[in-house]
Amino acid sequence: MTQKKYRLLLALAALSFVPALSYFYVGEEAIFPISSMEMWQRGEWFRQYLYGINLQHNPLFNWLIIPLSALVGWEYVLVITRVLTIGATLGSSLVLAWLATRLFHERSFGIFAALAYLCAADILFYRGWLSYVDPLFALFIFAAISTLWVAAREQRTLLLLVSALAISFAFLSKALTAYIFYGASMLVLLFDARHRAFLLRGSSLLIHGLTLSILFAWHAMIPGGGAQGERMLLEILHKLDFPGFADYLIRLLVYPVENLLRLAPIAPLALYFWVRNRKVLAVRKQPILMVACGIALLNVLPYWLSPQGGSRYLLPIFPIFVLIASSVVWQCGDAARETLRKWIIGALAFKLVLALGVFPYYQDHYRGRNYREAAADIVAQTNGNPLYVTDVTAAGLSVTAYINQ
Repeated sequence: MTQKKYRLLLALAALSFVPALSYFYVGEEAIFPISSMEMWQRGEWFRQYLYGINLQHNPLFNWLIIPLSALVGWEYVLVITRVLTIGATLGSSLVLAWLATRLFHERSFGIFAALAYLCAADILFYRGWLSYVDPLFALFIFAAISTLWVAAREQRTLLLLVSALAISFAFLSKALTAYIFYGASMLVLLFDARHRAFLLRGSSLLIHGLTLSILFAWHAMIPGGGAQGERMLLEILHKLDFPGFADYLIRLLVYPVENLLRLAPIAPLALYFWVRNRKVLAVRKQPILMVACGIALLNVLPYWLSPQGGSRYLLPIFPIFVLIASSVVWQCGDAARETLRKWIIGALAFKLVLALGVFPYYQDHYRGRNYREAAADIVAQTNGNPLYVTDVTAAGLSVTAYINQ
């Protein structure tokens, strides 16, 4: 398949996210619109509030939502939040295209990998448009890992600065775990002598020292920063709560299978083609794939082995898995690529049916439109009097967001 056809499918995959802009609130999507409204009303830029309570979360996502909503109109805050989420998803695909092209020196393969990422089931149907902070967090972490990797390969200090900036943005988007992804990836890169010489030289250490100083400066600057840092640490430690031996064993077995399916069709197809051609596709003979596998494995192990934690926490390294899988399919030749193309066309057609028919019907008749209608009824009956809300369920948050809008 020609590069032009890859580009066309990539454009269609990107356009498939547009219908999501018209959906009503889903799940706990209202958290960021509500907290952004409250921060705007308070004139508060550093603490994220929900129902007047400081959530002790980092606010970079709010910093993007607030000025755009104030400019366009707060009644469009959900649309704006989804635009930012979809933009972050598309951004991750573009970073993957850039990384794949720089590593393998083949532009067609970069587009191929980006297409495989956008059409991975978890991204295409759900995570890629849902207005949580995770896609933005993932974009900055993956951008940081990608530029770190290319900087070490090409000995480029400017890219290392970009990497440091990206991981700082990742931290400001969500949590301390950004540095864990980054540190694990750097540890893998340090096994290569040339990478090690670059990453451990004085200027590189200075850049990373300044990067870590942003973490401490942030907690020193914001009111209650120590408490926020403690909360983030406790949230990480909570993942170690043991549910029982049987549940833990089931999790160990199910977790990799679940994520393999979330990255369908590219991941299962790559596994199938690798099993058929494993003598030809020996990873140990391909240094780039060895590094990619090391980064993926070292980053997935803490979430796989910990008793708690969902697949969404792996979103920052999903592009690395897609890079590996795409390389396997690409090396297996035209027949394998054609098989993936057919699966992608099928996935896009299926999404078209869901996005334009099934899901809008579900929201109109079961859950979605009723949130906005309930909000309108409440506003009409309370006649402009102040309302105080404590309901933090998904339904309560959605109704509250529509009242605010």
